[in-house]
Amino acid sequence: MIRGIYAIVILDLKRAWLDRARLVAGLAQPLLYLFVLGAGLGASSQQGAVEYKKYIFPGVLGLSLLFSAAFAAIVIVFDRQIGFFKAVLVSPLPRYAIAYGKITSGAIQAFVQGVIVLPFAPLAGISMSFGSLIQLILSMFIASLTFSALGVAVASRFKSATVFPIVSNAILMPMFFLSGALYPLKNAPHWMQVATHFDPVAYAVDLMRGSILGVFYFPPALSITVLVLFVSTVSWSAVSVFKRGEDDSSLGATQFNWRR
Repeated sequence: MIRGIYAIVILDLKRAWLDRARLVAGLAQPLLYLFVLGAGLGASSQQGAVEYKKYIFPGVLGLSLLFSAAFAAIVIVFDRQIGFFKAVLVSPLPRYAIAYGKITSGAIQAFVQGVIVLPFAPLAGISMSFGSLIQLILSMFIASLTFSALGVAVASRFKSATVFPIVSNAILMPMFFLSGALYPLKNAPHWMQVATHFDPVAYAVDLMRGSILGVFYFPPALSITVLVLFVSTVSWSAVSVFKRGEDDSSLGATQFNWRR
């Protein structure tokens, strides 16, 4: 199993390395939120004694991790379109190893993208101790694994590379905006605070924000528990789809006529 996961991870990372421009292009969205939105709203908004850019930096990290993981998962859809996915399925690798390999490779790619954003922290007025930095890196890794598992679980059910980005954005954008990445949850309307408890992105962003600012909205133990349970659930969902293979009758996406 370990060798199978390793083979899938190495294959995906080699393919990602050939597309190095993606690492650079992936910086555009988080930096836009941080320095354009942050500067614009920061001129009229301040979270207590914390500058707005400093406050939203963990949310920007979450944005980078979330959409990098989703972009990594779209490779599954492309592979299915060109027939490469069938070649992987008929290989001697166990189906669960393929699923776990895809999740691991997506998490690594998202984590690397987040690490690229980290050097911009001083420009947002953030200074961290060594302990806080280690805590932030661990929180980023947990978040990367969570978002990658979600991306693979969704992508494994699609055969259309044109439909998947639309549906994934329809899922990910509400999760991001409900997470409190750009505003304090304690000031949000009650219904949003309730909805946030069902949003895994909120727990991941809160772990990262707590690592930087030292203030948590959720208890850290609760956040870690929820994220571990979420990863386990969506990973099981992805594995179940991979085990069914290319049987059209069992693919959730084709049941809704999403195939092209």
